[in-house]
Amino acid sequence: MTERQKFTVIRSYNGFEVREYAPCSLAEVKVSADYSSAGSLAFRSLFQYISQGNKRSEKIAMTAPVISAQKAEKAAEDEWFVSFVMPAGSTVADMPDPNDPRVVLRQLDAESCIAASFRGRANEDVMKKKVAELRALAAKENIALSDETRICRFDPPMKPGILQYNEIVIPTL
Repeated sequence: MTERQKFTVIRSYNGFEVREYAPCSLAEVKVSADYSSAGSLAFRSLFQYISQGNKRSEKIAMTAPVISAQKAEKAAEDEWFVSFVMPAGSTVADMPDPNDPRVVLRQLDAESCIAASFRGRANEDVMKKKVAELRALAAKENIALSDETRICRFDPPMKPGILQYNEIVIPTL
């Protein structure tokens, strides 16, 4: 089974959770494209990075989710940061330098986020609707959110759409 990003549920609400995510490392590619194309455009660079191996010449295990993030609500709609989460316990210092200049390594500290899951293909229309719903639910609970939005996909694209598991994750302030 594919390793998943580590978190603890702090509180459950109707329609979403507040989670505390453990620190993690990301391999990330910035892409200028619409949401539907961004993941595909970044995937090859990210997959080649984990395939090149770590400093001990071992391939880096594929983990879940693959994250497509917009760093600010008012950012250009075609600016996406697509990331692979590195295996738990990895630090940027442990990771090999990328051969591809588009791949950037980043360390995330522990952080509190809200999250809501859904099944089905995470296309642009569904994603926009789910993000708006999640932000509205958080506002009703007076939870302050950052401008960043993450669409987290856990399944390969060849899995039937109805069976795909996804999450919307938004850091809190």
